[in-house]
Amino acid sequence: MTKEQQKLLVPLDDYLKVGIHIGTKFRTKFMMPFIYKVRPDGLAVLNVQEIDNRIKIAANFLSQFEPNDIAMVCRRENGWKALELFSKITGIRSYGGRYTPGVLTNSNLKTFTEVKLVLVVDPWPDKNMVFDAAKLGIPVIALCDTNNDARHVDLVIPCNNKGKKSLGLLFWILAREYLKSKGTVNETELTHYLEEFISD
Repeated sequence: MTKEQQKLLVPLDDYLKVGIHIGTKFRTKFMMPFIYKVRPDGLAVLNVQEIDNRIKIAANFLSQFEPNDIAMVCRRENGWKALELFSKITGIRSYGGRYTPGVLTNSNLKTFTEVKLVLVVDPWPDKNMVFDAAKLGIPVIALCDTNNDARHVDLVIPCNNKGKKSLGLLFWILAREYLKSKGTVNETELTHYLEEFISD
């Protein structure tokens, strides 16, 4: 094992098993810096070291905010379970399914909410929250696959944002790192959650 691999948040095999690095056949200019290679079948492969590095940056950024200052959204059903578990463990509010435009911007709505940071699972289906946050100058963290447009995104986490297991592992790591940074748990107290996050 190389020194670089030893510094990863989880063993390299854990990342590879869930396919967190497998992108799509489409590649946008925003995502080119994160692409390691293109396979013979046309699928782009993301750089695992860069994925890990961006998760670390995102976890550090998230840890600077209290749970009620953060909102997360996931329109894609494959991410609902992981998002719900993440929300339950950290206390960070989440919107699984459709996020209604105006929740962040329209104070007349009953569901109106003020936050200081948002995280979206995919900036395309979750564009309503991205646009609301952009209007207010709220930083946006987004999980982005090789086909994503990252305009209005302040921090890109390159990853397979469509696979259930990929999203499960990513949210488990973020939950663990967030709680560790807040001093809520130590590393051993959260390990049993991994299977819950990635199970079908």
